[in-house]
Amino acid sequence: MLISDSLLDKIRRFDAYPKTLEDFRVKTYGGASVTIISGIIIIALFVSELSYYLTPEVNEELLVDVSKGEKLRINVDIVFPKLSCPFLSVDAIDVSGEQHINIVNNIYKRRLNEKGEPIQDPEKDEHVGKKEAKEAKERFIKAINQEKLNPNRCESCYGAESEKWRCCNTCEDVRAAYNDKGWALKDLNSIVQCKREGLSKSITEFDKEGCQIFGFVEVSRVGGNFHIAPGRSLTKHHVHVHDLSPHDSSQMNVTHKIRHLSFGRNIPGKTNPMDGTYQVAEEGSMMFQYYIKIVPTLFVRSDGSSLQTNQFAVTRHKKQTQESLSDSGLPGVFFIYEFAPIMVKYTERQKSFMHFATSVCAIIGGVFTGCLNILQLMLFSEEEVFKHCACRMPPKGSPCLFAGMIDSMIYHSVRAIKKKIELGKVS
Repeated sequence: MLISDSLLDKIRRFDAYPKTLEDFRVKTYGGASVTIISGIIIIALFVSELSYYLTPEVNEELLVDVSKGEKLRINVDIVFPKLSCPFLSVDAIDVSGEQHINIVNNIYKRRLNEKGEPIQDPEKDEHVGKKEAKEAKERFIKAINQEKLNPNRCESCYGAESEKWRCCNTCEDVRAAYNDKGWALKDLNSIVQCKREGLSKSITEFDKEGCQIFGFVEVSRVGGNFHIAPGRSLTKHHVHVHDLSPHDSSQMNVTHKIRHLSFGRNIPGKTNPMDGTYQVAEEGSMMFQYYIKIVPTLFVRSDGSSLQTNQFAVTRHKKQTQESLSDSGLPGVFFIYEFAPIMVKYTERQKSFMHFATSVCAIIGGVFTGCLNILQLMLFSEEEVFKHCACRMPPKGSPCLFAGMIDSMIYHSVRAIKKKIELGKVS
């Protein structure tokens, strides 16, 4: 027992926070105010520190991009208020020479009235590249049924006859024959086949309509361009051209609004620099070019899962065009893109709990130290404050104050229990 008491006495000497008797303690309204204010400040700072701790830290690093041979998904949503859907085509060409002409798979066209309101919703077409051929075949069959035409007839190609085109029984045949000759088909009303199939009427039928083109295109992961332009797109002598006949290119108003444009997976909250872009064709037939630099981006979450997408920067350019069959002078909207040789990697990391605990201790100790110093300035003279702080108070912001508060809580709890035991309230 003596050894135990002696050991406790030795341990008691290490107490850095000696206690005073209850009779010598004075509680004031100022002290109560300081305690309340300190508590409010501590709670506010604790919530802020907790929010900071729970927010993952994001580290950024640059790597060499080695993700080749994959497909690039281009998400697009563009409105043309002055051009109708039948006169617009979506094409994609890359530097390897691969061409996607008049893309209809996963690309939808919604007709709009003069107010920009939808006239009808588009129907999904699962047959890639066969939509125009299907429509032409239906028009041809309808014309035969109506006029009881001879299926074995041979109609004129209007001067464009050749070894390949001896007969032109449809409007599409006449167009193809003229394209092979390099001629422009100026007036569909003068072509019997086109009048019979109703194509000459459709030119003016949609004059006051607009068009919304939306969906996505998948292309090879190399540089290239995709564009939306009026006219019939085709490949002639390995060159991509647009046949605007019988239209006048100067009347093609390609005013447009880019509602959305992104590359790769669309991540909620990610900023796309071209969303909401509105361009007006002020000088009639104009060509809008957007030069895009794509930067592959990899997001790695704190749980180890990853998500790959792309960021991009864009430079805009526009010019007035003349009637031409080449892309250099064609009215339309062109997106020319290329890939950066680097990849940006963002890695989420959870902050250290020890850093959070240290910050909380510093907040509690610092707030109480500052508030107590203010209270002492209010109650004591400058000399007394200096003596009091030098003898009893730990340095401002010191963790010792926080430890002293813990010690005080333990001391008063043990003291209260002992007092109740002495009074017989606790067995």
